[in-house]
Amino acid sequence: MRSSLPNALALLRGATLPDGRTVDVRIDGETVVEVAAPGSLTADAAATFDLQGRLLLTAPAEPHAHLDKALSFDRIQPPLGDLGSAIEAWVDHADDMTVADIADRARTQALAMLAAGTTSIRTHVDVLSARGTADVQAATRGARALVQVRRELAGLVDLELVALAGHHAPDEHVEAVLDLGVDLVGGAPHLADDPEADLVRLLAIAERRGLGVDLHADESLDGPVTLDRYAQIVRDWPRDRQYSAGHCVRLGTLEPGRLAEVVADVLAADIGVISLPITNLYLQGWQHPVSTPRGLTALRALLDAGVRVAAGADNVRDPFNPVGRSDAFETASLLVTAGHLTPDEAYALVSDGARSVMGLPVAGVAPGARADLVAVDATSVVDAVANAPADRVVVAHGRLVAVTEVRRSVAAPALAAPVAPELVP
Repeated sequence: MRSSLPNALALLRGATLPDGRTVDVRIDGETVVEVAAPGSLTADAAATFDLQGRLLLTAPAEPHAHLDKALSFDRIQPPLGDLGSAIEAWVDHADDMTVADIADRARTQALAMLAAGTTSIRTHVDVLSARGTADVQAATRGARALVQVRRELAGLVDLELVALAGHHAPDEHVEAVLDLGVDLVGGAPHLADDPEADLVRLLAIAERRGLGVDLHADESLDGPVTLDRYAQIVRDWPRDRQYSAGHCVRLGTLEPGRLAEVVADVLAADIGVISLPITNLYLQGWQHPVSTPRGLTALRALLDAGVRVAAGADNVRDPFNPVGRSDAFETASLLVTAGHLTPDEAYALVSDGARSVMGLPVAGVAPGARADLVAVDATSVVDAVANAPADRVVVAHGRLVAVTEVRRSVAAPALAAPVAPELVP
């Protein structure tokens, strides 16, 4: 079975659930149809996989990636620094990129994420307008590459594409990218000279084309707040599409009264908020060498208010983040240590929460849920988040798509002889 992936599954044997139960899981097509006592279900051997007690969880979904930028750090050799310096390094490099180069890096990164358990990825793709000087052909290089990779990975990884339009990108370029089949309108209005004007411009494009929106919002510790205006504009828009905002770092530094006002607007508009701990912990706070603030959104206030919250890895080994493991368990661990969430809350943000914000079907170990699952060599969610075991089994749409098995050999220590009980003082 493992030599010819992907492979359709009908039965997962010997799964451990977070509540400690051991179960067998029947799958029909891409849907979980039955969860039963171990040994009580049967299926063809070729469509059966024995998990041997591995912990079975809802597969992670990545709500905010940049596959077009991924794995470019070694080539660019950017200076380490804040958001502004990362943008400059990326724009300077982007002029020389080809569609093939972007596609190769994006494909490699998406498959690394799949091997770690992520079965759905929403990736932003830059509208490559340079500083307003590019032509349409150059501006659409990233989108053409990502549309190609989406087609190649169909059935393995669900890719959703967002047009990331900087304030220098003219409407013509944004429209050309969307014409290629990009799914959502995105941008970073808070970086524009007139943040509200750029916000209104991007939302007008989305409204005109009937598309959802996923904006980079307020990615600074002390800059403008655009999230509430975004929420006010889309509050009464159609609900058959998704509206979300990534980063929202500014919420983490607002005084309580102002924070409550923005959170209320976000909740009323049902905007999903996406926290991106690894990149924002890296990019934010360079100007504060003492008592460096956390570069995170106001996670607890948002969750307590009932806002839909997700978390993602954002950048991986590019000018915006020189490290990263392509692993949702890394994101979850950072949410615990830097965001003060419980391990269960943290894993929910990279799985169920991410799927909700992305508008994906419910997945997990329950009848009627999509069989997008990851099994790890762990005893509990806490153990999985703490250790991120490399041993993984990944199921996407009811098919086995990745298996990683780890063998470890450790030298045996010379144990001291036990002390006789009568000699213990």
